[in-house]
Amino acid sequence: MAVKYIPFFPEPIQGQALLDNFNRTLRYKGNFDVKNNLQRGMPYYEVETQETIGGDADTENMVIRGECLSACAYLKEQNIKVDLVYIDPPFASGADYAKKVYIRRNPKVAEAVAKAEEELDIDELKAFEEKMYGDVWEKEKYLNWMYENLVAIKSVMSDTASIYVHLDWHIGHYVKILMDEIFGEDNFVNEIIWCYTGPGSPGMKQFSRKHDTIFWYSLSADHIFNADDIRIESQVHSGGFNGEMKKEDSDSYSSQGKIPEDWWEFAVSSRFKVDGVNRVDYATEKPFKLLERIISASSSKDMVVADFFGGSGVTAKVANDLGRKFIHCDIGINSIQTTRDRLVAANTKFKVMEVKDGVQLYRNPVQTMEKVKSLIPGLKNEDRVNEFWEGYISDSKLGKVPVYIPNLMDSASKLLDEVMMNRILHEAIPDLPDNTKKVVVYYIDITSEEEIKKFIKEDKSTLVEIELRDLKTILDDVVVEDYAEFECKKATQEMMGQIIETDGYEIEITKFVSDRVLQKIDEYNQKSLANDKKGTFKPINISDEGLETIEFLSVDCTSDK
Repeated sequence: MAVKYIPFFPEPIQGQALLDNFNRTLRYKGNFDVKNNLQRGMPYYEVETQETIGGDADTENMVIRGECLSACAYLKEQNIKVDLVYIDPPFASGADYAKKVYIRRNPKVAEAVAKAEEELDIDELKAFEEKMYGDVWEKEKYLNWMYENLVAIKSVMSDTASIYVHLDWHIGHYVKILMDEIFGEDNFVNEIIWCYTGPGSPGMKQFSRKHDTIFWYSLSADHIFNADDIRIESQVHSGGFNGEMKKEDSDSYSSQGKIPEDWWEFAVSSRFKVDGVNRVDYATEKPFKLLERIISASSSKDMVVADFFGGSGVTAKVANDLGRKFIHCDIGINSIQTTRDRLVAANTKFKVMEVKDGVQLYRNPVQTMEKVKSLIPGLKNEDRVNEFWEGYISDSKLGKVPVYIPNLMDSASKLLDEVMMNRILHEAIPDLPDNTKKVVVYYIDITSEEEIKKFIKEDKSTLVEIELRDLKTILDDVVVEDYAEFECKKATQEMMGQIIETDGYEIEITKFVSDRVLQKIDEYNQKSLANDKKGTFKPINISDEGLETIEFLSVDCTSDK
């Protein structure tokens, strides 16, 4: 349950009017639902520091696991302002990015899985996929989601801050209109085209699509632009219709070079070291040079650079390299782990934090949604009632009982309040077949179950029974927290034939259990055995102590006890 809801915009002083600038320039389904969400505010959850690396707890560099909306709520509550934002959100492209993740990257387990894959060659057994994010959206839902995120980000930007939003041809033109509304048409600075090369698909019937679009807006005409930090070498080129050779004659260049045009040519990230920079195996990783130009141009040293869809952590890494502070945020555990490893390798000081919203039992909301549907007893979602109801449960007396499940990819749907219940009562239920006698409504957060039940009773608009269920109870029954047994004792050493205590300590882990890892191993073993036609498959066995499933250790050495 959210601790509270924080206004997107400053609350007005008593007696002072606050302009509600919510003029819908783009009409799309469900857009007025956003207004209710903005009026409610951003959900603020407890945020727990998981690890402090390379410094003390006061470090301003943060790696946050959580959604953009709740991360912004935390920053606003802590009165933290951001000077530059770069985001590379899902493109609504229909792509489903995935990364092979071996079980906790343990070498022995990874080797066994790899060997089994070579023998079986079955696609569904190709390691364990982590969906970094499901870039699969209905356009209207995507635009509503983007609107709220952009408004939340704006609420934590400093007065002279800039925001760069990286998109492509699928949805960029729609988001441009949203940004005009949120940030103001007059605050639009540049449309930047990032060009790259690469092979096209066989049999194409169009020009090869090899560019992305980046929209740059500022909050003030006094925004930062460090022209001298990004100048490039002036070139001699062919110009005019006759093709004569001439030197750049624009005011944009000096002896130090010229200011780049608004189209940039950078190679896409690869798996190999490029210009001395190590890449990681992350499907949506962006090139370092792209972020270097953006951060160098629109921020100064010690300013705060934030990426709320941080992916592999390129923004945080480049910001740190350039002497800026950084905030990395992402919902995926793979993003957090990849970024953590990248920053540790760079000897960076930062905190790893987690938003305790109660639903991050799995790697991200996409995976959680897929799992939840299989956990609800009797749920049949292959034949959905309509787009609002996820499916139905068959009941011998009541017939089909429609089931509503909040979309965990949409933070607004997590809270069951009077606004949402009113929509269920007056929009969703009337669309159901006349013989519907009961519906089940799951929720993550609820304003008050007693108040919602009272609201339903007083409404009297339907005879359909409405049963409320807490979705977290299902999730809580599935995965338990990782468990470890360990001993801490004074370190000893042998000196002149005697064992003496030293000033240090030794920590010995004697047992480690991860329910999530064990479930994955069991799932893999069962599938492999079922498809082992040669009878040669050897199951992955974990010892009773479970120590081989540990990926990395972190010890808090700050205690003096």
